Amino acid sequence: MGLNWGRGAVGWAESSRCRGSLLAPLPPPHAAHAQHPSLLSLAGHIICGLICHPDKEHILYPLGCTVVIQELDSKKQTFLRGHTDNISCIIVSRDGAYVASGQVTFMGFKADIILWDFQKQELLARFSLHKGNIKDLAFSPNNRYLMSLGGQDDGSVVVWDVAKREGVCGSPASPRSAGNATVVVCSTCRDEIFVTAGSGTIRVWELDLANKKIRPTECQIGKLKRAMICMADGDSVFYVGTSSGDILQVNTNNKVMTEYGPLKKKFSSVSTLLLLKTGDVIVGTGGGVVALCKGSNYKIMKQIQVHGAVTSLTRRGQGHQFFVGTSECQIYRVNYTEFKEELIAACHNEAVHDIVFPFGSSKVFATCSKNDIRVWHTPENKELLRIVVPNLTCHAIEIMRDGRSIISAWNDGKIRAFTPETGRLMYVINHAHSLGVTAIAATSDSKRIVSGGGEGQVRIWEIGERTQKLMEVLKEHVCAVSCIKIKKNDQECVTTSLDRTCIVWDIVRFVRKQMFLANTLFKCVCYHPEVYQIITAGTDRKVAYWEVFDGSPIREVEGSASGTINGMDITSDGEHFVTGGDDHLVKLWDYNEGAVTHVGVGHSGNVTRLKICPEKKYIVSVSADGAILLWKYPELH
Repeated sequence: MGLNWGRGAVGWAESSRCRGSLLAPLPPPHAAHAQHPSLLSLAGHIICGLICHPDKEHILYPLGCTVVIQELDSKKQTFLRGHTDNISCIIVSRDGAYVASGQVTFMGFKADIILWDFQKQELLARFSLHKGNIKDLAFSPNNRYLMSLGGQDDGSVVVWDVAKREGVCGSPASPRSAGNATVVVCSTCRDEIFVTAGSGTIRVWELDLANKKIRPTECQIGKLKRAMICMADGDSVFYVGTSSGDILQVNTNNKVMTEYGPLKKKFSSVSTLLLLKTGDVIVGTGGGVVALCKGSNYKIMKQIQVHGAVTSLTRRGQGHQFFVGTSECQIYRVNYTEFKEELIAACHNEAVHDIVFPFGSSKVFATCSKNDIRVWHTPENKELLRIVVPNLTCHAIEIMRDGRSIISAWNDGKIRAFTPETGRLMYVINHAHSLGVTAIAATSDSKRIVSGGGEGQVRIWEIGERTQKLMEVLKEHVCAVSCIKIKKNDQECVTTSLDRTCIVWDIVRFVRKQMFLANTLFKCVCYHPEVYQIITAGTDRKVAYWEVFDGSPIREVEGSASGTINGMDITSDGEHFVTGGDDHLVKLWDYNEGAVTHVGVGHSGNVTRLKICPEKKYIVSVSADGAILLWKYPELH
């Protein structure tokens, strides 16, 4: 029997990395920040990017060029927008009043640091001095100063006056004999003291405000030559984790290393440290181990294993509970006493290439990316199923009308079908296309699959109970097929390609019926439900209406002010359609008027695909930064 898509959550359910409110309406035009969608994503690769706010009620993390603030209980999300490129670091002041975030930019250009007011959630100041990117940030204990560390092309550390919103002074962060400084931490008790560390260097700095200078003292760490990649600061000592798995304790006053361990190799690399009030240290490693260590020899008292390298450790309150963020974009909640992990959020850590709803149901949807396909429960934003195919990229997916299988197109040239309940592999069509399978669609009787490849061929497959047979190869396109849509009667399909052609095929007689030519690399196509017209979009940023019968263009409207249109979907009644692309916007259109009625601002990366759910409850859009956004379908009168 096939899966009953209409019922609730099935399979194993882990909380999605939804960080947002429940589903909010698409904002009207020019009211971009009015209300927000629900977001499933996290930039997991950023060291210390996940932060629990001191009020114990919010967590903050970056995604693309947006800072996301999420309430822990209600999952409600708000977004801080102001960066022009991806965020590289984020920090919250000790009292929680301020948030600061730094970004990357092009080599030679200045990278911005933005100071935010947490309560009002507004931009207070923008600091521009470092070039290339901002490596790390730190607030002084009383919020007087913000310390910033530039990246490899900049190499400087700068002190900013928070109240005056101006720079105080700066200096090269590391000596010429050492490598680049990568981390900065402020003293817990003095505003003027901070520490930088990096490849072969640990420096304690003191600010001389009268002379507007910062003076470094190199710490004595003996013959150790390590890449220092994280720090945690205590009252009179600070701890440094290294890429070789060592933990150093350095005295802040005399700048001498007082402890070094563990003597026996226990960790592959120490990626993040969390210092507790008890003096114990929680260690996060590149191998995904989170360990509680005691004493000068860093004896492991308890440890857990998480999925992916640990990139963030942040405590809630005094440390009775803490959160773990990983490079695989997963967030775990850990209770200190039990030391057991609970997965509370997970999502794709690579670009999402496609999204699809099952026929007639809005309760679940499937997405695909590099390494995996995931099935989500829409009302609760929960991940129901993860189908992993390591080291391969899934370009497109389709759910068979009968609900018995998820068919998928992969870059190794194979078509794979999985059961939607368990993710079991049902069959594989080997060598389906020579340059990878780039698009896929299925007929309504679930007996035929139409696939498109990187070489430009369109192939029709007959799917039996135990056999998959190639019926025909259609050779017209000369570049990769980007999208396939099948007509309701299963006798015709339309394919778009990067060779600037869009072709309507008869898939009963296997001949070309019509060809549309345009000065664009076609990315997406939709049949109007009455099937006498199609709409296309691509790199020329225009939405084009075409007559199917004779291939004549009807009209063309400007679809985007900047950037390619990558995805498009149309409602079942044909009155409205949605588009998304490299301008990061989701647009809802009136089909007959050819005009935008609503604009959704939320994505930080290029929108790759989007779908309107069958019952017109939601619009789901996916993007190149791994985000999945769920928008409430607006009420249209």
